[in-house]
Amino acid sequence: MIRIQDRILVCLATIALLAAATAYAGETADEIKQRIGSGNPVAGKTMSSLCQGCHGELGVSLDELIPSLAGQYASYISTQLRSYQSGARTHQIMNAMAMTINDVELANIAAFFASQKKMQGNGSGDNPVAKNLFLKGDAKRGIPSCTSCHGTNGKGKAPNIPTYPVIGGQHKGYLSGQLTHLRNSERSDSQGGVMNKIAKSLTNAEIEALSAYLSGL
Repeated sequence: MIRIQDRILVCLATIALLAAATAYAGETADEIKQRIGSGNPVAGKTMSSLCQGCHGELGVSLDELIPSLAGQYASYISTQLRSYQSGARTHQIMNAMAMTINDVELANIAAFFASQKKMQGNGSGDNPVAKNLFLKGDAKRGIPSCTSCHGTNGKGKAPNIPTYPVIGGQHKGYLSGQLTHLRNSERSDSQGGVMNKIAKSLTNAEIEALSAYLSGL
């Protein structure tokens, strides 16, 4: 019986993947499959019911300070949950929630949110200073372009590299808060401390401008 149920879930996941590839213009089935990873998005929908209470039914949060997860790389979501489990990232609710999730559940939950259409901004927040930093960075201050790691329009660069998340279309309040935490070393899970170094070079005005610009993509 268990094997039959597993096969049914695999079939449903395949159907969902094919439907997603048709619905999400500009993305191939292979790209979506890479983003989803090894988890089962169909099983993950049910397992993520508690997550949906804050992050939205389809991964689009309604709270500026709570990140959207729609279309985020499953590998990145998993990495962040493990950081909460280990204490590398701290948040009263997330640390407690993360401790209740096992590896299989984590893979499926991450796959569910990753299978959704990537978060989208409304085109607002356009700012020449922010746009220049996003596209070109500032070599004099050792700031690389955001696109070099986060891809075109901040929609991610490589599904198999969990270090670089989708940031285009993410909430301004969340982005601003995380950049500030990184700058103040209140968050230290960035690989090699790269984002801490970059954030320390940004002014308050640049953090606000970049956050507004990214949220509109």
